[in-house]
Amino acid sequence: MRADDTAHLITAAQRRHELTRAKAVRALRELDQPGSTNTFEAVARKAEVSRSWLYTQPDIKDQIQQLRGLGERTSNAPIPSRQRSSDSCPLHRLAIANKRNQDLAEGNQRLWRQLDQALGQLRANRQTNTTKSSPNPSTRHSSVTIGPLLKCRRRPRAATLTTPSLTQTRRPQP
Repeated sequence: MRADDTAHLITAAQRRHELTRAKAVRALRELDQPGSTNTFEAVARKAEVSRSWLYTQPDIKDQIQQLRGLGERTSNAPIPSRQRSSDSCPLHRLAIANKRNQDLAEGNQRLWRQLDQALGQLRANRQTNTTKSSPNPSTRHSSVTIGPLLKCRRRPRAATLTTPSLTQTRRPQP
């Protein structure tokens, strides 16, 4: 029969818990200095405990949040001018982005017109070649390279996705 060691295990767990709490409290005291970062990550790193453990301890969690609040209120130092963004900076970036968007849209339209012209010429060439009587049928077909197709004009009705474990049908989004 086995000896009941639960009392020893409970005592060891309580001792380990108290040592961990002591390390966390010591880390809080050391970080309670002006200019130090008072975050859960900093306390966890300093005390060598996990952040999740800190969140499970209500009193330590409250102390960290209190220190964070004090640190935020006392640090009203102005941001240096070279690090501040001016009021016009976001507007200027937005204007540049809008201009780039407009240029890309115009480029897309130009490419679509070229594609339409090339497809029209290809269709016209096929029609004129089929109406002429040609002794050699292989000369009736011509190859025309028009470049890569950027997007499909027709929408597929349904696309079937196949995975090793699951087959499902997904409808295209409008």
